[in-house]
Order: sequence, then structure tokens, then C-alpha cells
Amino acid sequence: MKNILYPIKFTPILKDKIWGGQKLKTLLNKTSDLPNIGESWEISDVEGDTSVVANGALKGQTLKQIQETYKEDLIGLQNYRVFGNKFPLLIKFIDAKQDLSIQLHPNDELAAKRHNSFGKTEMWYVMQADEGSNLIVGFNQKMDAETYLSHLENKTLTEILNFDKVKVGDTYFIEVGRVHAIGAGVVVAEIQQTSDITYRVYDWDRVDDEGNERELHNDLAIDAIDFEMEDNFRVSYEKAKNQSNKMVSCPYFTTSYLDVDSTLKKENNHDSFLIYMCVEGEAQITIDSATETIKKGETILLPAAVKNYEITSENAKLLEVYV
Repeated sequence: MKNILYPIKFTPILKDKIWGGQKLKTLLNKTSDLPNIGESWEISDVEGDTSVVANGALKGQTLKQIQETYKEDLIGLQNYRVFGNKFPLLIKFIDAKQDLSIQLHPNDELAAKRHNSFGKTEMWYVMQADEGSNLIVGFNQKMDAETYLSHLENKTLTEILNFDKVKVGDTYFIEVGRVHAIGAGVVVAEIQQTSDITYRVYDWDRVDDEGNERELHNDLAIDAIDFEMEDNFRVSYEKAKNQSNKMVSCPYFTTSYLDVDSTLKKENNHDSFLIYMCVEGEAQITIDSATETIKKGETILLPAAVKNYEITSENAKLLEVYV
């Protein structure tokens, strides 16, 4: 068990995307030769994209391997009962140089039936936004399937979508069934269920280098869209210093905001792992005598077996996540 009692870092998995840019390199110090880096998968147990430990005694092992070895000591007893050897969250940073496709995600029931996967409830925290940039979330009017399909067919979908101008710190909770897209010029930290199931409904008529449009999933999407949803996706939260300020709490994850400028003695009483994403500044996280520095654009996992630890910083803003 001693092997696991330290702040664990993973090697980011970088994804080239048609809409990606260079900000994950310039702003978040990711190293890559990819031309359009859209995503950095910080902690992933998605099939074929399992994170590898980058530091300490477990260096070189995959997230799947350490979960199979340490079980509830890694993710918590209740989480292990529910998820077994599947890590429940996918943690990312995303850079949209261009608009992402208009998309949505199915709920657990549909995703299990169609794809043998979890659904994909997620949240976004805006880390950087160019002047005038938007997130697209939901519709700008009451909507039904018939009206939606008619706009889709006539290529006027954008007329019924809700565009929100955003700034740093804005936070959005994206439930399954909600139509959404990250707009050009925005960098977000994204926390979501472990799933890579996306239904793309409109892709701005863009084509790849070979002149091909990306696949759309409108037949699957129409059953998955929830037209009854309220506009309750904007998250308001406190920003009190040196304490955990709750942002989002749902059955899949709880996320809090920490603005740290001293040394915090922390206790984990959640029966869960803890994840820290650094969205500004840098901090030191210490367990016993093991200390790791976490800088803007980095992510650390604290195993559930860790009960007491310290966070020290002069200027860090962190997202704290558990299940």
C-alpha cells in the first residue's frame, strides 16, 4: 500500500483535432509536434487511451494496472463496488481554435444499450477566452423535435441555438441530452464521466484535408436530445480564499474551486480519490514526506487511501474533484 501514498501525475495524452490550436502548448506548457492540439487527456481510462503514471514508485504503470492492484485504496470502497476496475472520470484540457461541432451525449441507459458505455455528463471551467468568444449551450427558445429537425434540414440550426459570451472563471454544467459546443477562442478544463460517446449533429459544413466532411449522428441524436431541459447550465459559486467552494455536485462527480495563498491542512473524508486540476498559478501538494508541484495546466490524483495532506501556494487556483 505504501507505493500508492503519494500525489500521482500522469503523462498527458494529446489529441490532434480539426478544430484544435496551439494554446495547450503556449498557455499550458504541453509538449507536442502535433499541428492542431485540441485536447489533453490528463487522466483517462478510455479503451485504447489509458493514462500512464509519470512519477514516483508507480511510474510506467497504467491507470488500469494500478486500479486492478490497489482497488478501493485507489478509488474508494463505494466507488469500487460501483465501477470495479473502470476509473469513473475522464479529465481534460481543451483548446478550441475553431468552433467545435454542435453535439450532445447520450444518458447512461442509451449509452449502455447502444455502445456498452457510460453516458457523458460533464462540466466546463473557462481558463482563457478571446474577446467576444462564446460557448453554445442549449436553445434560445422553447424547442420541440419537429422544429429542431426542420432547422437541421434547412441548415439554420444556429438560429435556434443559445450563444453565451464567456470570460475566465465561467463554469457550465452540461447534462446528457443537452445540445452544446465550445466556441472558437476558448480554453476549458473539462471534467466528465469516462466515456467517449459523442453525437455530432452539425459541423459547420467543414471538410478535412481530403475534402471529407466528418460523420454526423443525427439518427442516434434525435432520441438522445432532451427538449424539456431548463436553462440551468450556468454555475454560480463562491470564491472564498483557502477553502473548498462547491461548484457542481451531481451523482457522477463533485467539483469545488480553491483559491490558495497559504498552507492548507486538508483531510479526505469522501471515500473517494481526489483530483486537482491547476487552472492558475502553481501549488505544492504534500502527503507525509512526498511533495509534488502542480502548475497551471497540470493535474494530480490523490488515492482514496490518502487521508491527510497539505496544499501550499502563494497564488494557485485549483479545481478539486471527487466521486
